[in-house]
Amino acid sequence: MNLMLAPVPAGPSLADFGKDPLWISIIKAVFIFVFLLLSVMFGVWMERKLISRMQNRYGPNRAGKFGLLQSVADAVKMGLKEDLLPRTVDKVLYTVAPIILVVPAFMAFSIIPFGPMVSMFGVETPLQLTDLPVAVLFVLAMASIGVYGIVLMGWSSRSPYAVLGGLRSSAQVVSYEIAMGLSFVGVFLFAGTLSTSEIVAAQADGGTWEIAGLSIPLPSWYVVLLIPSFLIYAITMLGETNRVPFDLPEGEGELVGGYQTEYSSSLKFALIQMGEYVNVFTVSAVSITLFFGGWRAPWPISMWDGANVGWWPMLWFFIKLVLVFSCFIWVRASLPRIRYDQLMAFGWKVLIPLNLAWIMLVATVRAFRVEDANRGVIFTLAAIVLIGCFGIWFRFDTVLQRRRENRAAEVEAEFEQLRDEPEAGGFPVPPLDLPHYHGADRKEVPSGSN
Repeated sequence: MNLMLAPVPAGPSLADFGKDPLWISIIKAVFIFVFLLLSVMFGVWMERKLISRMQNRYGPNRAGKFGLLQSVADAVKMGLKEDLLPRTVDKVLYTVAPIILVVPAFMAFSIIPFGPMVSMFGVETPLQLTDLPVAVLFVLAMASIGVYGIVLMGWSSRSPYAVLGGLRSSAQVVSYEIAMGLSFVGVFLFAGTLSTSEIVAAQADGGTWEIAGLSIPLPSWYVVLLIPSFLIYAITMLGETNRVPFDLPEGEGELVGGYQTEYSSSLKFALIQMGEYVNVFTVSAVSITLFFGGWRAPWPISMWDGANVGWWPMLWFFIKLVLVFSCFIWVRASLPRIRYDQLMAFGWKVLIPLNLAWIMLVATVRAFRVEDANRGVIFTLAAIVLIGCFGIWFRFDTVLQRRRENRAAEVEAEFEQLRDEPEAGGFPVPPLDLPHYHGADRKEVPSGSN
């Protein structure tokens, strides 16, 4: 018995790019720009609506049907509101910094595939603006440049709260971006390429497994094959977009507003919010491309012959994008902000070591599948590395445990000293023989009497 599936088209490759007429490229660029602008407006409304429902509220319900025009009203207000410029700011950097935050976010979306080859005004073209042999690294580069905008916003504001927010962002990026880059390595090992269109093509067919005369299709999406890589990326993309629980650069409780404290609710503030939401959609689209098959239809829709051809794949991509964005909203409504030291420790001591161990495991599995590979040598090297990692972890954990025990003993000794000797800096406990007074005539009562 064989399971019959619809034939899976491979999709475009790197050879299909660079052949479009200029006017086709302009149409694609304008479409991406308009799509992101509308996505930001719809995303703000959707976030406010979903969070309000989770908190038993109505959310926006006055401007337009279901409050759909509330985002339009906010955009018009911020675009027409007077732009205040504090006297002490660096005017050039203060003005340019929001643009540095927004532009890389738009550019990163240029390598996202929306669909397969289609006919656009009689021209066969892929539903993607462009592609590169190192397209995924281009996304990481644009994300790194966007951090400069946040740092410059804080520094140019000449405000202590804004400077602290910018410094937090620069320290935060080295905590999660290394783990984010490492989470892509497993995908590169399986797909054999860094091109986004070819990574989607590599998820077209996962092959079959023959057992007892039955042909069982294997999962083709990397979210199933590389679930640890996806989970690590899902955590790091929250830090990439400065979203809860990693919104430390703009923590209202301790920084008033973080790097955007000195920006009034004007066009610059609108650019900041736009950059944040565009980043959210960009990292969501990257997760869909690398782990969820990109524009390919999910099962059982994929059993339909026309599911992955023509313009239908764009619909599946949009549905996946809305679902991933909904997870961002769910996390914001559910989790509190963590402390700054917890973020640093989690990034360096948990995410990066887990990533390295997982990459070693994936590389070992891929090496075993290479023909004429010396499996004995591969297994020996993997065992040595694994034992070494366990030894380092055990030694590190033992040293930390001893430090905790020594510190606890020191604190207990200090507490005992302060309790026995109040004058050494403990609580102001009065001496027991201090006379006190009782009654209206303030008659002195001997200590110890009622």
